[in-house]
Amino acid sequence: MSQILSLRHYSHDHIAHSHDHAQLVLGLSGDLDFEVAGLGSRVTRQRFAVVPAGAHHACASPQGSRCLVFDLDDEDSLLGMLGGHADTLRRLLERPAALTLNPAQDQLVHWLAASPLQDPVIARQGALLLLASLANADTPAAEPMRLPLAGLDAFIERHAGHPLQVADLARLAGLSAARFHARFLAETGQTPMDYVRLRRLQLGRELLCSSQLAVGEIAARVGYASQSAFTAALVRQFGCTPRQLRREARDKSR
Repeated sequence: MSQILSLRHYSHDHIAHSHDHAQLVLGLSGDLDFEVAGLGSRVTRQRFAVVPAGAHHACASPQGSRCLVFDLDDEDSLLGMLGGHADTLRRLLERPAALTLNPAQDQLVHWLAASPLQDPVIARQGALLLLASLANADTPAAEPMRLPLAGLDAFIERHAGHPLQVADLARLAGLSAARFHARFLAETGQTPMDYVRLRRLQLGRELLCSSQLAVGEIAARVGYASQSAFTAALVRQFGCTPRQLRREARDKSR
């Protein structure tokens, strides 16, 4: 049996897995891009994600984040100690959701985070107190879960020099390629591949302005087969050649 409550730090490393118990991931600091069963959200202070038992979930935090994680692998025992609150909490744990804590609950979460969670009595009693608070308060409205765009951006940046397909991005969100394409278009107004193309060109422009790398090397780093193809794409998107972009960057730095 895992520890009921634990502090965890997340980074840009992409984590994706599932487990046979429900979990609550409660934000303490930073922003954590979080996806459960293909639905994306963001875990920040006063916000938490509900991960039902068996649900595939993935997360990444490009800037780093810190969370209190509540593993309910002893769910029946814990809920059995909450009397009339048990049914409310079972319903809460059945579906993926992104929810908001009220100020008192947020204070409780931070108090628990500062407590010796390795003490089984403190961890168990703290967990019960938190569950009772969630059940007893007005049920927070679930916000529509979004695609994990920051995590997708980080993935595109890491793999900009390699072929990328819609299916590669869809896997990060736990969706089929067709469903991901439709969701992405609805949320961003762009197709996934148009978005990838623009991110590559933005990365290329940043490298042109901040490094002395050869244009051909930059083209390869952002996924273009030739310098001429990269130059033509820059001109179409930004109206400038690599040389003009570098000249403008030098002029601005003087």
